[in-house]
Amino acid sequence: MAAFIDRMVRAAKLEPGLYAEVENDAGAMKQALGVVLVSSAAAGLGSTLFLGPVGLIGGAVSALVMWFVWAVLSHFVGTTLLAEPATKADLSQVMRVTGFAAAPGVLRIFGGIPLLGGLINLVAMLWMLAAFVVAIRQVLDYTSTGRALAVAAVGFVVQIIVIFLFALIGLGGIALMTGS
Repeated sequence: MAAFIDRMVRAAKLEPGLYAEVENDAGAMKQALGVVLVSSAAAGLGSTLFLGPVGLIGGAVSALVMWFVWAVLSHFVGTTLLAEPATKADLSQVMRVTGFAAAPGVLRIFGGIPLLGGLINLVAMLWMLAAFVVAIRQVLDYTSTGRALAVAAVGFVVQIIVIFLFALIGLGGIALMTGS
């Protein structure tokens, strides 16, 4: 357990060495999924103040799905559209490193704090974006942080669009249920 927590802390500190370690450790997939689950649970718990039990389940499930979509898109864009000559990574390697990049998402447990929750969620989201950039640069063997940022940004933007669409659907569903 101590090694797991140490890896999470190192991931949150944006240590490239941690991402290289995880990339080359096929046995780290369970830990990477653990990080994503802890981060997703934190997002769900942080949503309960405003959305109740629906927020707990919806926040956790959406955080998990969003990570998966972001990781798969990053793999596709990074290994095909924006690949460098040295780029070589399989999906499981990308899933492992991006799983650990979700570590700053643990802060989302404080997302329900009145007045500060939105700021905390924004900080956590931007920190996770920074961690994704470090992870992507490492796993795809990029020489440029800009290229890694471009890959991470594609998934990030898609994630924001999906969240926005789900919010619209959710608000529409609430309006239908209340007869408004």
